[in-house]
Amino acid sequence: MTLPWLDIDTPFPPVDRALDDPPGLLAAGLDLSVHRLIDAYRSGVFPWFGDGEPVLWWSPNPRMVLARADFSPGRALRKRLRQIERGDAGDIVVRVDTAFTDVMAACAAPRDGQPGTWITAPMQQAYTDWHRVGGTHSIETWIDGQLAGGLYGVSLGQMFFGESMFTRVTDASKIALAYLVKFLQRHGVSWIDCQQQTRHLASLGAAPVTRADFIAHIRRASTRPTPPWADGILLPTGEIVPDTPASRFGVNM
Repeated sequence: MTLPWLDIDTPFPPVDRALDDPPGLLAAGLDLSVHRLIDAYRSGVFPWFGDGEPVLWWSPNPRMVLARADFSPGRALRKRLRQIERGDAGDIVVRVDTAFTDVMAACAAPRDGQPGTWITAPMQQAYTDWHRVGGTHSIETWIDGQLAGGLYGVSLGQMFFGESMFTRVTDASKIALAYLVKFLQRHGVSWIDCQQQTRHLASLGAAPVTRADFIAHIRRASTRPTPPWADGILLPTGEIVPDTPASRFGVNM
């Protein structure tokens, strides 16, 4: 089957027309605008391509999803999260949207055994543009005043699409994920899209769902109110508060 080429005004083809080889590849094109990205995520589609390639659009089957209720941090992480809540884990603060471009750049940095990155310069620019209008967000773990780990993703209605994570200190990205789960719980968001199946995500409770179930969930969730994102400190309760010395210790002034 010929891979459809998307011009600016070309709609996405039905996701059940995605290729089996490579699995989930749906279409190609050059448009990576915010408008196209919003349409993609509402359709259960995401971009993934390398340098020198056109924008490739994917809708895999099955799809890896972390149901919020199934999030399962390991024993060591649970212990550290309790220490953070008590205030005896040192200077650890989880923030939202205070260093979005830094988080994206860290996620795009080369990793051991990988020759390049799918978070190309055009991808970073596109998601930064989307961030400026409130569609993408970063959850950041700061330790001793330094950005130690985090993640970024897309928020659309009552659905969060996780894009990438990075860590410079053990468990820093997992701490960010745990706090994100609390925020989503507070605002009724039940699923985090993880896109691809990995052992790491499975160890935290993620599991595959069929494309049909995923699309059906998006259609319902994307029409519901989006959580009230704001830049600031994310508390263990899932509440975002202004970045003040008091809020860093879990006190909402």
